[in-house]
Amino acid sequence: MTVYTPRRAARVLLVDAAGRVLLFEGTDPARPGHRYWFTPGGGLDPGESSAAGAARELAEETGLRLGPADLGAPVWSETVEFPFDGVWYRQEQEFFLVRVATWDVDTAGFNAVERASVAGHRWWSPADLAVSGQRYYPPDLPSVLARALAAVPPAGPGGQPAAGGVAPC
Repeated sequence: MTVYTPRRAARVLLVDAAGRVLLFEGTDPARPGHRYWFTPGGGLDPGESSAAGAARELAEETGLRLGPADLGAPVWSETVEFPFDGVWYRQEQEFFLVRVATWDVDTAGFNAVERASVAGHRWWSPADLAVSGQRYYPPDLPSVLARALAAVPPAGPGGQPAAGGVAPC
């Protein structure tokens, strides 16, 4: 019987003006051949809201600093079970959509685990991602992204960012 460690997490679908989503390339230290792409985000601190955790993780992993209110409401949630570094997790996670015109990713805020397990990053178009043959999480990311982009318009009235967006694109 697998024993799962419960974990809460928040993730960010960071999308640029070209409609590309930022993903990091990672590997599991316990399974070096298991390479995959994943969205910015991670585990929540005790008592931390999903929006606060997503904003914190976004700043640590990309250098983009936003307040929790800037993220708007979550656009998707799921519960996943997965192993990482020999531990099985049952993770409840919420995803936030953030649109930027462009962004130069700054990974200086990576922690030791991230520095050891993240090989790089790339902006992916949904079409390229869908035909890439690469492993990515969540496995239905292209459809999750398409639904989120359709549900949250790029700009609100008067060109102001809509909830979940930081700049008109």
